[in-house]
Amino acid sequence: MAYVGGRPCGRMQEGAWPVDNPPTNSTTARLMPSPTPFKVLSLIPPMTQLNTPYPSTAYLTGFLRSRGFDAVQEDLALATVLALLNRPGLTALRDAALALPVEERSGPVNFFLDHFNDYAVSIDPVIAFLQGRDSTLSHRIAGRGFLPEGPRFAALDAYDDDGTGDPIGWAFGALGQTDRARHLATLYLNDLADVLRDAVDEGFEFVRYAERLAASQPSFDALAEALAEPPNLIDTRLERLALQAIERHQPQLVLLSVPFPGSVYAAFRIAQCIKRAHPHIRIGLGGGFVNTELRELKDARVFDHVDYVTLDGGERPLLSLIEHLQGQRSLQRLQRTFVRNDAGQVQYINLAEPDIPFEEVGTPTWDGLPLHQYLSLLDMLNPMNRLWSDGRWNKLTVAHGCYWKKCSFCDVSLDYISRYETAQASTLVDRIEQIVAETGQTGFHFVDEAAPPKALKALAEELLRRGVQISWWGNIRFEKTFTPKLCDLLAQSGCIAMSGGLEVASDRLLKLMKKGVSVEQVAQVTKGFADAGVLVHAYLMYGFPTQTVQDTVDALEYVRQLFENGCIHSGFFHRFVCTVHSPVGQHPEAYGVQLLTLPDGTFAKNDVGFVDPTPMPPGVDHDLLGQGLKKAIYNFMHGVGVEADVRHWFELPKGQCPKPTVPRHKIAKALG
Repeated sequence: MAYVGGRPCGRMQEGAWPVDNPPTNSTTARLMPSPTPFKVLSLIPPMTQLNTPYPSTAYLTGFLRSRGFDAVQEDLALATVLALLNRPGLTALRDAALALPVEERSGPVNFFLDHFNDYAVSIDPVIAFLQGRDSTLSHRIAGRGFLPEGPRFAALDAYDDDGTGDPIGWAFGALGQTDRARHLATLYLNDLADVLRDAVDEGFEFVRYAERLAASQPSFDALAEALAEPPNLIDTRLERLALQAIERHQPQLVLLSVPFPGSVYAAFRIAQCIKRAHPHIRIGLGGGFVNTELRELKDARVFDHVDYVTLDGGERPLLSLIEHLQGQRSLQRLQRTFVRNDAGQVQYINLAEPDIPFEEVGTPTWDGLPLHQYLSLLDMLNPMNRLWSDGRWNKLTVAHGCYWKKCSFCDVSLDYISRYETAQASTLVDRIEQIVAETGQTGFHFVDEAAPPKALKALAEELLRRGVQISWWGNIRFEKTFTPKLCDLLAQSGCIAMSGGLEVASDRLLKLMKKGVSVEQVAQVTKGFADAGVLVHAYLMYGFPTQTVQDTVDALEYVRQLFENGCIHSGFFHRFVCTVHSPVGQHPEAYGVQLLTLPDGTFAKNDVGFVDPTPMPPGVDHDLLGQGLKKAIYNFMHGVGVEADVRHWFELPKGQCPKPTVPRHKIAKALG
């Protein structure tokens, strides 16, 4: 989609009109820009992702170019990390660490100072290795004698040594040395991130940078106070990069994409320095965070830094905004846009106009993004995580929104879910061919909420008909439409992996969630993909309303059987979070819970606490159960403990872990 679209997990929308062949109907002509030069710069702020470009600016830039605008983009998240993680950057970090009183230096800081020379000589080669520019370094990294091994390496002690002296060898197996080296190099970078956090900015993370300042914060106060502080080492690097981008491109409009709470602080820092140096430049703010958390924005201080805050699908609001800035449209004719009016108050403006059809929103472009500088990291020893982080995947959307849009835990009331639109298979393959020609990369991640079976079938047939060779993976619902025949077809077209939400392996809870699937059905679908040679990942959930200890134990037994029967290869358990936009958040009584009262706020609003009266044994809660679930699935993924009684994964008080009620071979019987 654009800088204003998608959910925090980053599923953006896109579409197509070739730049040199725009439609000529009257509606389009009315929306085309005037000959007056107008340049738009889209920026990705820290922190989003480091292994591949976050797609929001690629979608936005492609859309604007399809409409004839001069649009460019830069990734300041990657640029900032690369500016910090080099020899001069580490020297500056050392100076900041030495400026701390001795008694305030943490363990990571002391280790860094004690081994600074080792870090200084290794940082540039490690970055080159993770960028794919020096694969031979894997030998030295994997040998455990090249990197300074700080506190993060203690995580390796958690792995059981099988007697070989290589505690992580079992985790990688035949995947070998390169993955092993990537994992060790990632631990090395995480150590440096800890030093940056402890010596420079307590909120620094490679993923959730200063997240606490923005996530579900009812007040803008925390952000305002942080922005009022003098810039630190990280801020200084970021501001310099932002101003250099402004000088290179000379835009009239800057768009900041904020998909996550962890990118909000840096986005406002960027806006702050641009406003200070170039007050005439207009700044727009959008992205998944805005769409989910700022829908009731009232704090006028936000507009000290940005001029416009836009919701949902960004194409139509952006066209209207550009027309306004060019004097072709009044302020009151904007779409889905917050502004600060002449009275100094926040005003939401939404002139009703049709959205740009998904078929017509342009092909994303990665022009201007440094494709060969991204870092191939390996943080979690998880098959799907390896796939996610290894390689610079081209991001593409098969359809806008979700065709199911019933799941009770999902933001089904918001545009990125509720507005479902598809594009023709021929259009999608045209886009794929354009992207491959531009990037030279044939790997695609289809970033849909849940890619429709019919659309995937048509896409696969078109890829095969045209002889287009790609490798692709995506997210689906494990529904019966995915027959073994369709699974084989998708695999033939290049499908290498599929992920889907099993959520809770309990038919009772799946019904309450309105997933529209059963555990047995999931088993049959996943087995069809697995038999076709496709890696299968299951998203799993715990702590859903009315979930009992028995439900949790039974769910793990189902998951164990799915691994045992070769249905799934990878999985991840996450704790259920209630949002104000979900059916649970809007109708809690239907799910047997009571919402906690949210504080009055003028800024962010999304997550909401709740009280679940479902009885639990004394001393047992969902967090304790979650520890067992995560430990179990980690071992299942690596073939450990798959045949054992699932009760031994839970460290519960004696007598409080019930026996599974699920027959031990239920999944095997369901598979026939």
